[in-house]
Amino acid sequence: MKALVIAEKPSVAMALASVLGARTRKDGYVEGNGYIVSWCVGHLVGLCDTSEYDEKYKKWRYEDLPIVPECWKHKILEGTKKQFGILKKLMRDSEVNEVICATDAGREGELIFRLVYEQAGCRKPMKRLWISSMEEQAIKDGFASLKDGSYYDSLYQSALCRAKADWLVGINASRLFSVLYNQNLKVGRVQTPTLAMIVDRNQKIKEFTKEKYYMAHIKFDDMDAVTEHFQKKEDADRVAADCMERMCEVEKDDVKEKTVRPPKLYDLTTLQREANRMFGYTAQQTLDAVQEMYEQKLVTYPRTDSQYLTDEMGESTETLIQILLGKMPYAEGLEYQPDVSKVLNSKKVSDHHAIIPTVEVAKADIGKLKERNCKILYLISARVLTATADPYIYESHKCQITCNYHTFYLSAKKTKQEGFKSIENKLKQFFGVKSEKEEPELDIWDGKHYGPCDSFVSEHFTQPPKQYTEDTLLSAMERAGNEELTEDTEKKGLGTPATRAAIIEKLIQSGFVKREKKNLVPTDDGNVLITVLPDEIKSPKMTAEWEMALNHIAQNTETADEFLNGITELMQELVARYQGISEEKKEQFQGKAKGEVIGKCPRCGADVREGKVNFYCSDRNCAFALWKNDKFLASQGKKMDKAAAKKFLSKGKIHYKDLVSRKTGRQYEATVEMVDPGEGNVQFNLSFPQR
Repeated sequence: MKALVIAEKPSVAMALASVLGARTRKDGYVEGNGYIVSWCVGHLVGLCDTSEYDEKYKKWRYEDLPIVPECWKHKILEGTKKQFGILKKLMRDSEVNEVICATDAGREGELIFRLVYEQAGCRKPMKRLWISSMEEQAIKDGFASLKDGSYYDSLYQSALCRAKADWLVGINASRLFSVLYNQNLKVGRVQTPTLAMIVDRNQKIKEFTKEKYYMAHIKFDDMDAVTEHFQKKEDADRVAADCMERMCEVEKDDVKEKTVRPPKLYDLTTLQREANRMFGYTAQQTLDAVQEMYEQKLVTYPRTDSQYLTDEMGESTETLIQILLGKMPYAEGLEYQPDVSKVLNSKKVSDHHAIIPTVEVAKADIGKLKERNCKILYLISARVLTATADPYIYESHKCQITCNYHTFYLSAKKTKQEGFKSIENKLKQFFGVKSEKEEPELDIWDGKHYGPCDSFVSEHFTQPPKQYTEDTLLSAMERAGNEELTEDTEKKGLGTPATRAAIIEKLIQSGFVKREKKNLVPTDDGNVLITVLPDEIKSPKMTAEWEMALNHIAQNTETADEFLNGITELMQELVARYQGISEEKKEQFQGKAKGEVIGKCPRCGADVREGKVNFYCSDRNCAFALWKNDKFLASQGKKMDKAAAKKFLSKGKIHYKDLVSRKTGRQYEATVEMVDPGEGNVQFNLSFPQR
């Protein structure tokens, strides 16, 4: 008898097969040593479209809302039918006596496997592989301690509940407001409140009125003391004139010793934020890099919300630190005594521990990694060192200085113990990154006289709030709904560490947000969308509470029915409340230039027009669109430009030269075909000619 192991990706399946001793390649799987190892390719099964419940839902009409399935239906997704067929056949093979779920150890990984298992009608015993590293020993340990699949039933219910909630909000809210405003408006359960935060910040910046103020300075060597703010320049000029070439006295020096604890290890969100600050990487770029290194066995599982390691990892972490000190170029000459106990706390590790390098980095040729991956690996490695280093201790000086009867103020500090800061500074020097401006390091003595002083006046303006960057937006998404919670209380937040990057990218692809250098700024469409939507749909607090409810479902402290009933009731209430919109409100969307007609929609026959980010169907009842930055074509070095879109719409396929085969890396001429677009979800098949 054999065990069927199902991974999430072919690359992960091959790594598992190598450890298990399954080396005979077959079509869609590998077998040997009592194992069959196969894989999904992302989601193979998904929720059905509305039209698959009833043909009438192909048209978007107010009277059909809300759409709430009595019995949820699933379907095999286009483009993955072959691999699903392989898995279904293997699951029903008489030689297979158990199925092992080896998809990514998290909510979405659980959903990917369970939907395939259920759709295939499999009833064979199910086990679960749960690992945080792709190292050989971690895989062996994981297979030696498999748990019964039922142990993760609550996690599956949470994942399924999330998918249904997204469907209910996305379908009903999008149709409701599209019909009301006669525009194709996309509303998302997490995406829309995230957009609302960006719009709100941008509005506060627009409404901000800057005010000018002045400060008088006295300066001696490195000491630069300032007055309070003056509204009139002449007042500041008078003080500066009174103090020119005068002596000053430190009248008061409030000295406090302060201790800054080392930073915690990285979870995914803090890593994404740091990479954005240091290198300008987007959240998605960072996730892609760390996911790739996870599959290369160089780092541990990336989609984690923990910043600690389990208590039993102390010895292995000490070994890892010695490897990093000898391997990382920025650590050359670094001497410190690590305290591993600072990063160990099993109570604060749920599904996965913090992101750290694996001992495989000792054998790796880091110089051959992609530049982005290399930088991310250096960040993760440095955080292990800083998190286990001594605290940073300094004296804080808040000085009050008198000069010719005028009072000036100066903040300074004096380092007592550099601690983890020495490692941070070495890393920044290595990358040529400027450190943030800090208070000057000065020796200031209470009662001492300095001078004669130079004096001058500086002009300033009050500053508006700053636009969100991916760093600050990720932080805001993580904190949403947490205002009244303490640090140790369960957090809410918008989305999860695994989904926040995709949410940001989707807002940009949908044309609601644009990047201006590092800043994330709403487009006109984004501003208008948030203006017309009700608070319930765009409220970060409510959506954060929904996310916490999903966590409760995973923890088996709340039921899926309770949660979905609440979502359904909200959709019913919205439909009842919004039965019509005034012409004045509809005009908010009018006046937008209609794009050039480039062809006919393959779904409904209406005109397809060119928009900013896509080629879209002009019929508001149809969701068909071809995206200019389609990820599939981008992965092949191509794009959906106007010429390509016209050919697709006329022929359903297009011929490209020099596409790259993912299997062999060789370049080919190939045909990309557009398959049944379904409800606006265009998919492509890639076929290489025989040679």
